[in-house]
Amino acid sequence: MGQGNTSNILLESGTNEVEILELYIDEEGYRGYYAVNVAKVIEIIPVPKTKISPPDSRRGMVSGLFNHRNKVVVLVDLAVWLGKNRVENKPCNVLITEFNNVVTAFLVSGVTRIHRVTWQNIKPLDGYMEDMSDAVTGVVELDNNLVFMLDLEKAIAELDPNLALKAPSGEERVSAAAADTGRPIRILHVDDSNVIRRNVKARLEEQGDIAVISAGNGDEAWNWLVAASARALSAGRPVSDYADVVLTDIEMPVMDGYHLCKKIKESAELRGIPVILFSSLITDKLIHKGQSVGADGQFSKPDLSLIGFIRDLVHRKDKAA
Repeated sequence: MGQGNTSNILLESGTNEVEILELYIDEEGYRGYYAVNVAKVIEIIPVPKTKISPPDSRRGMVSGLFNHRNKVVVLVDLAVWLGKNRVENKPCNVLITEFNNVVTAFLVSGVTRIHRVTWQNIKPLDGYMEDMSDAVTGVVELDNNLVFMLDLEKAIAELDPNLALKAPSGEERVSAAAADTGRPIRILHVDDSNVIRRNVKARLEEQGDIAVISAGNGDEAWNWLVAASARALSAGRPVSDYADVVLTDIEMPVMDGYHLCKKIKESAELRGIPVILFSSLITDKLIHKGQSVGADGQFSKPDLSLIGFIRDLVHRKDKAA
């Protein structure tokens, strides 16, 4: 793949497909293959000739700062973040990325090509390679190589604590409690990151009027919803007695959030459950993808100000029932 702007092939939303950019890190006698979602990559450039040292020398993963298109960009050495000893057999590449409304650069040994794959073929780590479990969201076999999907959000969250999940203020919690209808709002939260699932559950349930059920990917969530729908039918109860809202990430192994949303909206039994996309991929350029699969709301990580939106949504449904 040549340097310059990435040529993103447009994909129809909800097909459970994704385009990934395969990259590699060279170590002594070994080449490790990794991948990132093409939608996060703005550009691929050579290593900048001029860069300055990071202000915090303790952050070894930061290789430096440089000016790119009149913007100061942090350059993260991906090998250092992954705990790898990179060797330079040839000039390296830099990926310019944008997600979570932040532009960040990542230093890699090189890139190979763009692959179109189905999330069904991207498998969770399932406990092996635990030394990389916080950095990798899944693994896929491509051209006889194991390619690891990287959790770049984790990298930038380590750099900037302000990018960690933020709950509403105490004042918002007090006012929300006053508006409580007397039963908890049941949220099915779907995310492949163990850390994010735990943090979101803690931040939401500390509000006092929310109960969270967690699922690790869209397939787990879909199976849970189908089972809940069957229980509701058998008991003569609405399915909303089991889940008021589905709050889902987009990028997940096995089944992504777009495909999950599309399946819910095409189901006669489940289409009434609001689906909210909560992802680093919620940008002005990509918001149409969520709209095309019928998402009821779209919010960018890590801001949990969506709590107010969820309350209003559920309370309006309760009044209309």
